Order: sequence, then structure tokens, then C-alpha cells
Amino acid sequence: MSQYAVSAPPQPSVAIRGESLRFPVRRIYCVGRNYADHAREMGFDPRSEPPFFFTKPADAVVASGGEVPFPSRTGDFHHEVELVVALKAGGIRVAPARALELVFGYAVGNDFTRRDLQAAARQTGKPWDLAKGFDHGAGLGPIHRVESVGHPQRARLWLTVNGEPRQSGDIADLIWSVPEVIAELSTYFELSAGDLIYTGTPAGVGPLAVGDRVVAGIDGLGEIEHRIGAPL
Repeated sequence: MSQYAVSAPPQPSVAIRGESLRFPVRRIYCVGRNYADHAREMGFDPRSEPPFFFTKPADAVVASGGEVPFPSRTGDFHHEVELVVALKAGGIRVAPARALELVFGYAVGNDFTRRDLQAAARQTGKPWDLAKGFDHGAGLGPIHRVESVGHPQRARLWLTVNGEPRQSGDIADLIWSVPEVIAELSTYFELSAGDLIYTGTPAGVGPLAVGDRVVAGIDGLGEIEHRIGAPL
């Protein structure tokens, strides 16, 4: 007999490269403006302040090959290719020197964004939840274990829409490195196994329309593909 008054939601999870086991998603954290060219693109100076964070719901994850419905209440829906870090352990006030000990693996992500709602929130000092934390808003490929890929320091990341290049950069250009991001994030939250961290996007973000085919990749971590579907 169930202990819950209503049906319990399923545990969100993502694939692990080459395995039948899956990675359970606890929380999704994202870093804002973590590439200098994108920070300038959005009108900000790089590394002028500590990294800042926002979140997405765990069940916003959409695996590669899935359809992302064009979200409601927006006329400016954008793509953002990102390196994603998956944690196997957690902690609070983690030292940068030991931050990589928490990492399970890495993946390619797409931080889909209602850009017009983000701009309006920024102008009025409101939170980014409606701009970032919507259904189907976290594209994600299979996680590659650290044992297979190590801790990437340099790798080209890129994104195309309908075969046309939109974004291109290198993870070496992160303003705040993966250890720095984990350490800073752990001063705000107690991190845990199952957490995902989207580490930011390079310049070239742009609009998407119904029917678009979006392909994003990171050298050594493969590529992911999503099609933008009709609104629900």
C-alpha cells in the first residue's frame, strides 16, 4: 500500500554513456554569464563579480533525440550550449582543491531560455524562474564518467540550428572554472550526489522556432539533438 496521498512522481534520470544504469537527478543548478564573450554579449563585464546561480526543476531534463515544445508566454525562445557537471558526492563549503573529487562525469547540455522573460526580470529586479525553470527546459546528453574522459580542461563546444552554425567556443574560456563553480555553489547549498551543474554558455545565443533542429556538441563528449515542437 502506498504511503502517499497522491501518486508519487517518477524519479528524473539521465543516461550514462555505454551503460544500462542511469544517473538520478536531484537538483539542477546553472551558472549565469560564465564566458567573457557571452557576458559582453549580454551587456556585462566578465569576472566583475562572483559567479551567480539559478535553478531548473529536475524533471525539466530532455534527453537527446527528444522534442522540446515551444514554451508558452514567450516570443523569444533561445538555445545555450553548455558543459554539464554531474556530481557523485556532495558537501558544504567545499574547498576548490578537492571539488573535482565530487564529480561523477560530464555531459553536453542545452540551457533553453525564455529570453524576453529573462530581460524583463532583469530590468525589474525579479527572479529568473519563469525565464529558465520551465518544463522541458534542460536539454542533456548521456553522462560520460570521469574514468572515461578525465576532467576536460580544453574542448570545443558548438551549436547549430538547422545545420547553420550559431555558437562556438572552448571550455578553456570559462570565467569561473569547474572547481571554482563547485566551491562557490557549495557556500549557498549543501551539494549532493545526483546534482547537475550547467556551467554557462559562450556567445552566439539566438532564437528558435517551431520545427527547428538544434544540435549541440562538445569535443570528447559527443553531441545532442533536439527538435522544437509545437506548443503544448
